[in-house]
This record gives sequence, C-alpha cells and structure tokens, in this order.
Amino acid sequence: MEVKDLKPELIWKCFDEVTKIPRPSCHEEKIREFLLKFAADHGIEAKTDKVGNVVMKKAATKGHENAPTVVLQSHMDMVCEKNSDCNHDFSKDPIDTYVDGDWVKARGTTLGADNGIGVAAAMAAMIDPELKHGPLEALFTINEEIGLEGAENLGKDMISGKLLINMDSEDDGEIFVGCAGGIDTTADFTYQRSCTPEHFSYMRVSVSGLLGGHSGSDIHLGRANANKIIARFIWECSQKWDITVCEIEGGNLRNAIPREAHAVFGVHSDHHEELKKYLKKYHTAIINEYKGIEPSMELTVEAAERPEFCIDSETSIRLVRAIYSAPHGVFSWSHDLEGLVETSTNLAAVKMIDENLVRITTSQRSSVESRKDDVAGQVEAHFQLAGAKVYHSDGYPGWAPNMKSPIMKISADAYEELFGVRPAIKAIHAGLECGLFLSKYPDLDMVSFGPTMTGVHSPDEKLLIPTVEKFWKHLARVLEKVAEA
Repeated sequence: MEVKDLKPELIWKCFDEVTKIPRPSCHEEKIREFLLKFAADHGIEAKTDKVGNVVMKKAATKGHENAPTVVLQSHMDMVCEKNSDCNHDFSKDPIDTYVDGDWVKARGTTLGADNGIGVAAAMAAMIDPELKHGPLEALFTINEEIGLEGAENLGKDMISGKLLINMDSEDDGEIFVGCAGGIDTTADFTYQRSCTPEHFSYMRVSVSGLLGGHSGSDIHLGRANANKIIARFIWECSQKWDITVCEIEGGNLRNAIPREAHAVFGVHSDHHEELKKYLKKYHTAIINEYKGIEPSMELTVEAAERPEFCIDSETSIRLVRAIYSAPHGVFSWSHDLEGLVETSTNLAAVKMIDENLVRITTSQRSSVESRKDDVAGQVEAHFQLAGAKVYHSDGYPGWAPNMKSPIMKISADAYEELFGVRPAIKAIHAGLECGLFLSKYPDLDMVSFGPTMTGVHSPDEKLLIPTVEKFWKHLARVLEKVAEA
C-alpha cells in the first residue's frame, strides 16, 4: 500500500503531495509555490508576508458565520537528516516514503512528518466540504527548525483569529498548553595550520548508528552524543601519548542530538599498535555504557594517509578538552509539571568552517526564562575558559501554560467525547512557535496537538498511521465545537 491510499484519504493524499516537495529550512520557495498553487486551484484566498509565510482563508460553513475564527498553524520546513550511505539530495529529491505495518517511514532520511502532517491537515481542512466550522485561517510559517524565524517575523495583520491550533506536536492523547524558550550559543576556535609530524601514524575514527533525535523532546532519554564520544576517545589518548588532530567534525543541526562524528588524528608510530588495542577497550566500554539505549552504535577506526596539515597543538588540546567537558543533557526538571524537563543544553555540532576555524554549535532550552539565560551563560563561560570566541542568538520566548484556556477545554472535551479517554494536558520541552505568536498577538488562546511520531529530526522518524485518523477526527470535532459554541 502507498501512503496516498491510506485512510482518511484526504489528509494522507495531502501529506503524500507534501513529501514530494523539497523544503529544507531557508529554502521553502518550492513548498511555498506549491501551497499558493493549491490555494489558487481551489479558489482559496491566500497571501504571503515579506519573509515568505503563507496564510489561507476559508469562509465559515453556512450558519456559523459568527463563530470565532480559528487559525490552523504549521511550519513548511523540515529537518534534513540522512544516513551516511544515503545519496538523497534534499534540494531536489522527493522523500522516499513507504508503509511498514502501522507506520509510515522514509528510506534513509527524515520523513518530514514534522511538520508535514500539520501542513497536510491544514490543506485538507481548507478543501473538505464535510467539515463544520466557523471562519478558518491556515498559517504556514518558514524556518521553524532553525530558530522559529517565520513566527518571529510574522507580518502585521497576517491573521485575525483569536483561537490558534498549533499542529506541531508528536503524541496522540496529549494536548500541549506550554513550551520551552530557547537560545543558541556558538563557540569559535581559531587555529594555526601546522605541518603534520613525520613518523606518526594517522587514522580516522568514526562513531555512527546512534539514535540521535530531537534535542527538546528526546534530550531526557540519555542517548549518546557522537561529538562527546569522539572527543572523549581523543582526550583519553592524549593522556597517554602525544597526538596531533587534523580534523574533527560531528553533528549537523542545532536542534538534533548528533548521531555521527569523526576525527582524523595521529600518534607516533611507536604507539600505533597500543592505540589500536586501546580503541578496542574503549569500544567495549562505550557499548556497555549505552547497552539498551544505543543498539546500533558503531565505533570504527581505519588507517588514513598522512594529511598535509593539522591543527596547532595548543588549540587542538583546548578544543578536544572543551568538547569532551562541555555540558550536554538535562540540567533540571520542572517543579510544576511532573516529568517535564525544565532546562537542558545540546552539544549539537562541531564543524571545520575554513582553513583556520572550528565552530561548535550548542542549543539551550528552558521553560523558565532566567534559567535559559543561566545555562546559556554557563556554556559561554565553559568555552571562554577554553579560549573560544562565544556569541548567542537572539533566542525565543517560551509559552506559559494557561490552565483556564477555553480552547484547551474544548479540545480536551472533544477528544474525550470521541475516544472515551481524557487527554493529558502537558507542556513540552521542545520549542513551539506559540510563544512568538503570543508576543505579537497577546489575545491569542492556543493549544497544540498532533498524531504520534517518533525519531523526529533523524532518519528513524516515523508516523503512526492509526493516530493520524484520530488526529483528523479530533481536529474536525474541535472546529465543530468552536462553531457551535
């Protein structure tokens, strides 16, 4: 069975179409063109703002013209992660989706259900003649995955509705009424290129096969960080022998736990066999530490030709120490909502930018604004001690829960009526765009819900098919209840 043949047919057909459109962050021109053509083909009013956000508007069904306007919100872009052996080009290739039992998956890449299924739901709502609803607005934002840029720069008067349903959540049976704020901290290490020493043996050490995942919703699961594993090995080697580091890289996106990393480094040839033996010992220790958490972890070493240049010895040691000792993971748990991570940091990426610069990207989150600033400050101080130049992004605000929210009650009642179970009311440690919407439209009343997804921001991303039907029925019932209120 193909994705487009799943039921309910309309939302799955829309999702199938969305997966065929390239939509990396910062390159949403194709998905924007697709959405505007979709609106034109169906006679739907649509407009864009100066940064490229799109809004569609649909009149109320007959008899519900005076109901409150509801905004259905999703983001256009997707996280573009792939396995190292996958040749997919996210700038032009469609996602290769397939059905595996109760799940929809992608071959070798992220699926893009985050947030393609939300885009599909909004599209379906715009054209489904069976829905009962008041006035509808569908808001599609840009660059959510790299810093919520569409929400931050949303044009004035793009939306008029006072009720907003964010469709960027990943757990059936849960309604979210709050989220963490976030900020990025970047550390730049400048170095001098040195000639690689003679009489050294050079090797490439790699870690792969990690689960990775979303740096907000998965940070508490204790998954391995590829950058930390590589840096730890090199640091331990440096305590035994003189080494030289020629290359070190790992991770990709600020909001993804790094799944793969590698380093090219050398050790005096006299110690080459000792190092190989030590790698086996290290490999056994790491596999044991993450037993039951990282079942597919691979740590490999292979001989490398002697590179022409390496990072100067002083900087390489400072760099490795800094990565190895950098904070990563949960800082604190919420005292208000049981099981909610309050504050965390993600050591996201290590990149060699040019011939004399290594850039380390980290991301901090917290549902308490002062704690967000505190953990970002601690990360800054850590890298300053290692001699790096450190700077922060502008950050984005959190979304404080409103436990008296009318749309929350309507959404919870609708779910219970349909499925006989009261949904859990939660806040999420991941960043949602709702906090930024609230800063621009202070009267907004918002909730977030969606179908079940796992492995988001990684090639293991998958979408649970039965929950998509529940999500669609829930959304339709919420719109009906708002219209009839």
